[in-house]
Amino acid sequence: MKNNPDMDKTPFGLHAVATSNDVTPPGTIFVLRNRTENINIDNRNRLHPFYMVYISDDGEIICDHLSPKAMLDKMRYVCKGKVKPIPEAYKPFNKETKDGKNMSKLSKLLEQAIASIIEVKEESDIDSFLSGSQMSFLDSDIKGLDDFELICFLVIR
Repeated sequence: MKNNPDMDKTPFGLHAVATSNDVTPPGTIFVLRNRTENINIDNRNRLHPFYMVYISDDGEIICDHLSPKAMLDKMRYVCKGKVKPIPEAYKPFNKETKDGKNMSKLSKLLEQAIASIIEVKEESDIDSFLSGSQMSFLDSDIKGLDDFELICFLVIR
């Protein structure tokens, strides 16, 4: 923030590409914002209205939105000390996506990441119901992709 004080004016959808390691396998970390700020899925997400999901290239959730500290630790580990783009990471990514023109693979991963947020919420609803907690299945009605906007993402190769 010291070097870039206008970060709040940065457009959404920016991304970076980093190299994988033993702590951060290949995948993508999506940073999302819930468009309905008065909905905090079960009040369990400490970063609400922001959600972060780390998903592998094959669609497996590596770190879900309920583990923000673990997620931030992984992001810090993979990015710390990197102040310039990493050619061995971004060149293959740019080739694969045709310089950002073909983002279909990442779009599919984004859909799966959002589906994981909804799945965790539905599992929590069922657990609450079965435990006898008073709750309503109508509360915090998150439907999918349209309920979130993509703030930024980190591709790990």
